[in-house]
Amino acid sequence: MDISYDYLCSVANLTLAWRKARKGKTRKRDVVEFERNLEKNLLALHQELKNKSYQPMPLTTFVLRDPKTRIISKSNFRDRVVHHALINVIGYIFEKGFIYDSCANQIGKGTLFALKRFEHFKRKVTRSNKHFAFCLKADIKHYFQEVDHDILIVAIKRKIADENVIWLINQILKNNANFGMKRERERKS
Repeated sequence: MDISYDYLCSVANLTLAWRKARKGKTRKRDVVEFERNLEKNLLALHQELKNKSYQPMPLTTFVLRDPKTRIISKSNFRDRVVHHALINVIGYIFEKGFIYDSCANQIGKGTLFALKRFEHFKRKVTRSNKHFAFCLKADIKHYFQEVDHDILIVAIKRKIADENVIWLINQILKNNANFGMKRERERKS
């Protein structure tokens, strides 16, 4: 499948993206609000993407404690529809380069899949009971806020040549960068 910005912007793709974005969230306030004028909102997104006037809404930030304290930034539902529309078009390009055991945000590869793979490797390593198995769970602090967007775009351009798709990715990244700069200003004050 070739990357097509026209398809990315299409009402058909946006409708599919809306269905994916709303899954399991049908009672959330921003979803209900978006669906109140669903056709109008999808057509507006279609036009904004088509004429490249799309601007993401500011991120909503909140603190989550589960068990460690994390600052979470959440996109508006309207923007999550755009994220899904983008992934519908470019996701397969990146997924085919992932190792089989990559579980993060992979359809059909959730927590249960990860646990089964861990058990598989643990049994493989400890088969003779002469070896111990260790597992490292790691998290890179503020990864999404700190990743260098210029380097990221260079890497993405190796796989995606369509400048319109790159424009949209930059729009999304700029929204996240604005959050990072805001947080840095708050940290310094």
